[in-house]
Amino acid sequence: MKVGIDSYCYHRFFGEVYPQQKKPATTMTLEDFLDRAKALEVDGVSIESCFIPSFEKDYLAGVRQRLDAYGLDRVFAWGHPDGLEGGRNEKAYDEMIACLDHAEAIGAGVMRVVGSSLMFRFEPHAPQIERLSRMFSDAVKLAGQKGIKLAVENHIDFNADEMLELIHNVNSPSFGINFDTGNFLRVLDDPIKGMAKLAKHTLATHVKDLKPQKGAAVDDWYFFSCTPIGDGLVDNRRLAQILKDNDYAGFLAVEIDFLHPDYDGNEDGAVAASVRELKRIANSLQ
Repeated sequence: MKVGIDSYCYHRFFGEVYPQQKKPATTMTLEDFLDRAKALEVDGVSIESCFIPSFEKDYLAGVRQRLDAYGLDRVFAWGHPDGLEGGRNEKAYDEMIACLDHAEAIGAGVMRVVGSSLMFRFEPHAPQIERLSRMFSDAVKLAGQKGIKLAVENHIDFNADEMLELIHNVNSPSFGINFDTGNFLRVLDDPIKGMAKLAKHTLATHVKDLKPQKGAAVDDWYFFSCTPIGDGLVDNRRLAQILKDNDYAGFLAVEIDFLHPDYDGNEDGAVAASVRELKRIANSLQ
């Protein structure tokens, strides 16, 4: 089982700072992130498109060259923050399709996509799934022409059964899930039971660990805040074992979105600790 990191772990350093967070003293470039991934000796990276400074052909060729030189598997991640907005945003659909070229340019065989988000989680789900099923059914045909698989993320929106319904509706071997271990917990769906249903459809991962944040409201999306892997509530070893049992071919990608205040804004330390723990988990699998 391979281990990687998602560039969203460092979103504050890329310039995206939530109102509840402090602006960091330093910044990060995509090249800095890739250098850090190499230093951490991970196997792969998930690169958030929102933090790619240019989609010019020459720039993306340089990114691919660095990825190849570092021997990193890669996922191109599109859709932050709201993706297709429950299937209502045609402009976002066009952007997603355009990003297939960018994913191909960096040599990514999997592209993470976002259908809905926490912004739409309280709206009726059935119409969203119906619209998204149509959109992704069209998109996966175009992706397949480039040899790219689409992995839709559970983005604090749908539970495991709803994600499975969406996957069955699209009904393509080139369409599956970017399984976010923490986001199912955030919609009060058991991630272990979810993985048992979705492991064979998992094309990519975001591995989170979470614990409640004292002082946050229960209905705040970040009430369950990120910890280093192993410090929180999620049994990520069990999730990894289920993936292995189902011949998962991708990597376990650490993602930190809202670091718990107990860790004093030290995302890089939390990432390093998470990588160590995931490597330990990977080595312990039967």
